[in-house]
Amino acid sequence: MDRLRPRNRSVFTGFTNSEIEKMEKVLRETKGQSLTQDFYQKLTKSFNYSSGRAGKPLLKWTEMESWFQTRLQESPQVPENELVSPQGLQCKEGETVRDPSGLEFEARSTKDEAWYDVETFLAHRFLSTGEAEVKVRFVGFGAEEDEWVNIKTSVRERSVPFENSECSGLKIGDPVLCFMERRDQAIYYDAHILEIQRRMHDIRGCRCHILIRYDHDNCEERVRLRRLCHRPRS
Repeated sequence: MDRLRPRNRSVFTGFTNSEIEKMEKVLRETKGQSLTQDFYQKLTKSFNYSSGRAGKPLLKWTEMESWFQTRLQESPQVPENELVSPQGLQCKEGETVRDPSGLEFEARSTKDEAWYDVETFLAHRFLSTGEAEVKVRFVGFGAEEDEWVNIKTSVRERSVPFENSECSGLKIGDPVLCFMERRDQAIYYDAHILEIQRRMHDIRGCRCHILIRYDHDNCEERVRLRRLCHRPRS
């Protein structure tokens, strides 16, 4: 039985998303150096006095220390020249693609060809063929699940769930990302729309039936809009 790798699996840490982003930035900049008790206490104090923590429990500096130490233990020691630049993902020597700061990404696993949310880009390397690969950590999974994937073909900005009102814009042949549910797996795969049976919406939302064909195995399935995602629109 394949291990389930659901998207959007959240792990409660007690910190807000904004606080985690700031701590991740500090971790990248310091590389774990100079993380003393005084540092933890000052950062904890600044978080507790911020507007983002209004109405939430006060943090303890020991909780801050535990978070940093856990992240340091999870992160592999990557040589300096292999670290991914925070300014962009490199496709080939001297070429940098879109700045990923503030964006969310998904990557296609080499194990099952399904797409999973990316938590962190850990490192990059160039193969003898000139192709670039990036090492990713998937959301909700530890270091043992890290993978090297091709940047051009297996990394992209995170797909977005359809809104009920968007079904009217669907067309035959449109590419989608579909949540596949089986007894032993629940994962996302690329697919294309083959047929649309439009129906009146009700209080539950879109009731249209959409026939899709999965790209990885050509299997067909009739699904509802709530199981589909689309590529981000510029």
